[in-house]
Amino acid sequence: MWSIGGTLTQQMLERTPGAKKKRFRLLHLLLGFLTLYIAPVSYQLAAHHFDWEPAIAWASSNSRGEQLAEDPTTTNDAIIQVYAARAARWRGALGVHSWIAVKRSNEDFYTRIEVIGYALRWGNQTVQLRRGQPDRNWYGNPPELLRELRGAAKVDQLIDQIFSMAANYQYLDEYNVWPGPNSNTFIAHLARQIPELSVDLPPTALGKDFLPGKKFFGKPASGKGIQLSVNGLFSLVISQEEGFELNLFGATAGLDLSPPAIKLPAIGRVGMQDSKRITLQ
Repeated sequence: MWSIGGTLTQQMLERTPGAKKKRFRLLHLLLGFLTLYIAPVSYQLAAHHFDWEPAIAWASSNSRGEQLAEDPTTTNDAIIQVYAARAARWRGALGVHSWIAVKRSNEDFYTRIEVIGYALRWGNQTVQLRRGQPDRNWYGNPPELLRELRGAAKVDQLIDQIFSMAANYQYLDEYNVWPGPNSNTFIAHLARQIPELSVDLPPTALGKDFLPGKKFFGKPASGKGIQLSVNGLFSLVISQEEGFELNLFGATAGLDLSPPAIKLPAIGRVGMQDSKRITLQ
């Protein structure tokens, strides 16, 4: 009996170090998750709470532009620009609203094309086209220019393609802040069809990983690399443009090498910004 009991005790002791290692690894994974996902989101929510301004202040500064776009009356170039700005109210703590602005070579104005969810309340479709200032603030939040593509005939052709895709967008009567389809879903959809933009939407563009048609496999917004997505709630991106991204329930963390940056949910890029102006001959 003693022999049997001693053997069992010895086996339990031998297993204990392995169990401790497993618990240690699990703790590391938990700490990593807290660091990459929960901590940035908590920080942004707290910062947004203390910096919050009344809606009337947002509205009063909404019309101000950031002088990121060239005066359309001074250039004959065809221009495509992709912008993103912090979303309205509490949503701005977590994500951005993105849009695209275009100008044909024979036009002296910009057309701003974007998905606006509240347009459905008025009986309109989600995709809205408006002439005016392309770099106008979004609810008081200044935009960031993510990409600019300019040139002549080729860019004009791409603009025609953008208008066609906007008119035939499959979610003209559907909008969901989370996980999509939303404004970022729309811009990612357009960008996938225009690989010349090579646009890297920020990790704060919630909804960019919602693949139209709820597909599981596709290309990321840059049109380069591969993407696995489960209804936008879980996504894995490997691309020479976006780098490596892991989306968990809409929160994206990752690592980009071109240009170098760490991507954090709610916070965005930490490192070099990825803003390019490209001219097509």
